Amino acid sequence: MTVDLPQTESGAAGLRAVLADPRGTLLALDFDGTLAPIIDDPEQAVAHPAAIAALARVGELIGTVAVITGRPARTAVRLGGFAGHAGLGSLVVLGQYGVERWNAADDSYDIPPEPAAVTAAGAELPELLAALDLSGAHVEHKGRALGIHTRQLPDPAGAFARLLGPLRTLADRHDLQLEPGRYVIEIRAAGTDKGVALRSLVAETGARVVVFGGDDLGDLPAFEAVTGLRAEGTPGLLVCSASAEEDALRERADLVVDGPAGVAQWLAALADQLS
Repeated sequence: MTVDLPQTESGAAGLRAVLADPRGTLLALDFDGTLAPIIDDPEQAVAHPAAIAALARVGELIGTVAVITGRPARTAVRLGGFAGHAGLGSLVVLGQYGVERWNAADDSYDIPPEPAAVTAAGAELPELLAALDLSGAHVEHKGRALGIHTRQLPDPAGAFARLLGPLRTLADRHDLQLEPGRYVIEIRAAGTDKGVALRSLVAETGARVVVFGGDDLGDLPAFEAVTGLRAEGTPGLLVCSASAEEDALRERADLVVDGPAGVAQWLAALADQLS
């Protein structure tokens, strides 16, 4: 299988660099919407089996494979089925946008405690949701963040729009950040984003080529980091896992694939080409 060619000059150069220097390559991917389908219940959003199998094949052929996600690291590892998976023995999972970390090599976690501001905001959420007649919204407690999901409500888009203002006020009152996503609004502690996390991994690994794949607004900082690294002389490739719900990354990407199934197909083709 031949890997799809990027639609941009910078992306084509990035792919050539991956093929020429796989051991110097860092491949980092988002989790939800990229490796795992978006579904109504986020606690059941397991990774696409073909995507993980293909990622494992690539993981045996390139320098570093990482997952950078807004999920808690423990949740991503569980839903991804990463622990003990052949081919993913050197995988790094950066959770909570890079604050938490799991290393597959020794199955170790580094997880800081939940900030007091997040705990306080979480305590106010039930009353706020009840006042808006949106108590049915699913609240995901992530440790350093709170995810308020509207996907399971009768009018997900309308509920999302109604929640944005009140949740922004709540976040501001507790000096927290607000991060809109695909029918989810996150309130999280400041400190890092996926771009900072990606650049940190590049510095740590000494990567000479960088690939990042994502699907949502939370992935924009990582896209911007790759663009910045390219301007500094490090080849890079940006992959968008496309959906009908979010198109913020399409115009910024070098290559657009069709959701997690498309990511799986692209990774498998990349593994074929590398091997």
